[in-house]
Amino acid sequence: MTFEKDSNILIVGLGLIGGSYAMALTKKGYHVTAISKEQSDIDYALENGIIEKGGVEVSRDAVAGADIIVFALYPHVFVEWMREYGSYISAGTLLTDVTGVKGAVIEEINSYVPAGAEFIAAHPMAGKEVYGVRNADDGIFKDANFIVVPTRSNTPGAIEKCRALGEVLGFKRISYLNPKQHDEMIAFLSQLTHCIAVSLMCANGDPNLVSYTGDSFRDLTRIANINEDMWSELFLLNKEALLYEMDCYRACFDKLYNAVKESDADVLKSMMRLSTERRKMFNKDGKNI
Repeated sequence: MTFEKDSNILIVGLGLIGGSYAMALTKKGYHVTAISKEQSDIDYALENGIIEKGGVEVSRDAVAGADIIVFALYPHVFVEWMREYGSYISAGTLLTDVTGVKGAVIEEINSYVPAGAEFIAAHPMAGKEVYGVRNADDGIFKDANFIVVPTRSNTPGAIEKCRALGEVLGFKRISYLNPKQHDEMIAFLSQLTHCIAVSLMCANGDPNLVSYTGDSFRDLTRIANINEDMWSELFLLNKEALLYEMDCYRACFDKLYNAVKESDADVLKSMMRLSTERRKMFNKDGKNI
């Protein structure tokens, strides 16, 4: 299943991911419009052929005329948008999102979805350390994962259409998780990793580090260049799951710490063997992915 080429797709929020969605869908021949906060972002997207049309005002006609609406907004902005403009959405419209947490928003979002429309959550596991539509790049989806996050209220048709969106965008692997499973996995795979990178960058303030560092430090701290507004919101909305993963990580770090402190080479080597074995799951043809 895919979308008809005459489908009208509205992107709400032209940041990096919203802009990259728009770029990919436009290249595939779909009619893509956008609503975003800054006129300069709309102008850039129009000038570079990323969208057909767009604006900063939420037009009832633009919303009602969309067959698919993709929300690329911070969670609290998504909720506020739906509260204010959800009534503009037409019956038969499919709504989806790119939000990094699900359990904290899905129920409230659904309370604003008009009868006949349907919201199905999704999470593109792709991005860069830069932001905004000027950095839009549909190539980030090529080797990336796409998670569909259905609830019991979602219809088979909507779930299939959301999966098809992931395929159209070019994602390599599409998976399904319920909201609880999603938030638990994201707490470990994404949020904890950002916590580690931030902590590492905050641990040493030597201004000359850049003169001494090698690839290992650059690779490990790549995601420490972080959007503090978005990520602090995501951390706190997924607080329980993230704290659990932080505790698990702290226990493993303490085990490593104590092994070094006690000069216990056996424990060090055992942990390193386990780490190496598990990391192989992410290797393909001898290359890291």
